[in-house]
Amino acid sequence: MVTIYDIAKKANVSAMTVSRVINNSGKTKESTRKKVEQAIKELGYVPNSVARGGLISKQTKTLGLILPDISNPFFAKLARGAEDKAHELGYRVLLSNTDEDASKELNYMDMVLSARVDGVLIAPPTSDHSLEQINRLRAQDIPVVLIDRTIEGFTGDYVLGDSYEGSRKLMEHLIEQGHHNIAFINGPSNISTARERLRGYLETLRLNELPVYEHYITEIDFKSIQAGGDTKKNIEQLLALPSTKRPTAIFAANNFIAISTMRALKELGMKVPEDISVVCFDEVEPVVYFDPFFTVASQPAQEFGRIGIQFLVERLDGKTIQKDRKIVLSPDIHLRKSTRSIK
Repeated sequence: MVTIYDIAKKANVSAMTVSRVINNSGKTKESTRKKVEQAIKELGYVPNSVARGGLISKQTKTLGLILPDISNPFFAKLARGAEDKAHELGYRVLLSNTDEDASKELNYMDMVLSARVDGVLIAPPTSDHSLEQINRLRAQDIPVVLIDRTIEGFTGDYVLGDSYEGSRKLMEHLIEQGHHNIAFINGPSNISTARERLRGYLETLRLNELPVYEHYITEIDFKSIQAGGDTKKNIEQLLALPSTKRPTAIFAANNFIAISTMRALKELGMKVPEDISVVCFDEVEPVVYFDPFFTVASQPAQEFGRIGIQFLVERLDGKTIQKDRKIVLSPDIHLRKSTRSIK
């Protein structure tokens, strides 16, 4: 962990001078200030707000939880599981939402570093810089556990859902009901869960010797989903196809996409499941507006959070864990009213 003494050595000044620059107190020559600031930048030092508060213990008993969007029911339940487990083990949780935004991710990484959290549980946003940010934490001896998503190049503990298998099961259900023309509305392909759900969709079609229609597959940026414009536009294009080529079912790759899909279909005068069937990945909370309820691949969201916190605390407690740990939780398929047989 980088300290003010490391900064002082690199800048060839005293630790007291570094302290004055960091706290903007006392008089310091401009040239000296610039040397200290350059050393801080090169070493990746983040001021320790906890230490400035007078904390003596090396542990803060605080864990960081960084999620894409707490308004998503899946992540809300995950957070609850994480908080409950942390409380059970004597820790507090500092929660942050990145909104899939790289600049927010950077700000929250700075925050957890400054707060000197003991460990971080994170579902990485759609940022190409997530591994770099995680490595910043590890450089400060802060253990990190990935949750729900993976990123290329990461080695360590993570807790995931089986997106591929859940996708396969949803597709098999639709095919058993006679649906062969199945549209797929996915999230951004730079998210691992989206890639795995697409893989399950494609492989199930191929294993059932059904054609893959590229124009049935669309990708939506999460930031635009709530506005609904992109979803409605994509569905309008699908419904404009000749009747024999029009999809009879839609696979929404997550719950927010499913809600947006239902809104768009309602605005276009389409009934579910009478006119078109809909399935989705992740549970959709019961809302009167969205009757019938969705056929879903439901993940044990709270279990994600509980296991992730358990992994972090075991690392912090110094337990001898030689290998990186990988937990993959299987989703449950719930068949409800949003699909119907067309055989």
